[in-house]
Amino acid sequence: MTAIEQMNWMQVEDYLKTDDRCILPLGSTEQHAHLSLCVDNILPFKLAQDAVGDSGVPVFPVLPYGVTPYFRAYPGSINIRVQTYLAIVRDLLDDLHEQGFRRILIVNGHGGNTPAQGFCAEWMADHPGTQVKFHNWWNAPAVWAKVQATDSNASHASWMENFPWTRLDGVKMPEEEKAAIDLNYMRLLHPKALREYLGEGNFGGKFQRPDADMHALWDVAVAETRALLEGGWAG
Repeated sequence: MTAIEQMNWMQVEDYLKTDDRCILPLGSTEQHAHLSLCVDNILPFKLAQDAVGDSGVPVFPVLPYGVTPYFRAYPGSINIRVQTYLAIVRDLLDDLHEQGFRRILIVNGHGGNTPAQGFCAEWMADHPGTQVKFHNWWNAPAVWAKVQATDSNASHASWMENFPWTRLDGVKMPEEEKAAIDLNYMRLLHPKALREYLGEGNFGGKFQRPDADMHALWDVAVAETRALLEGGWAG
């Protein structure tokens, strides 16, 4: 793996002489029930690093705040307004383009960030020759198929985000399985009312599954992300 923090500017300059790919992870700092508030930062960054392997493609630091207005009643959850968020993403893409990156894989860890997906299409239209792939890792085809095959009751802050690297020491997970919430109803609620409706924050499903299930899911996620990095680029 090659995190940008393990490179200096001269090494990046040398890299760009032979390759123009990079990964930009997008995350969010928000409630995930009994899991870390930084689940959506941990997962896309680790996934990017694991997908890169020994290819030398640089992985930039995760953008640790996202669009999450609905969770504002949960302490520690930090929201960025959509217009602010898109301005930040624009600045990041502009600088990557200016420096010579032409194939940018965005690994997104948070559903609220999807306004940036439409923005990327607009940005590419203004930057001919530069390609941006926007990868929502958790509901990409192969990963979502694996989730459904493992346990179809799965969503935000449930077992499907409970990996050994997103758990907190000393925090015991509930044994029960939570019924799936009504997403359409939830989207109508003010943050305080939403907290009352959700309780601890799980959208539905068991809170934890065996590590063997989680490692199998992670292997699928890594393979799917690696395939996007290695192939499917225009030209």
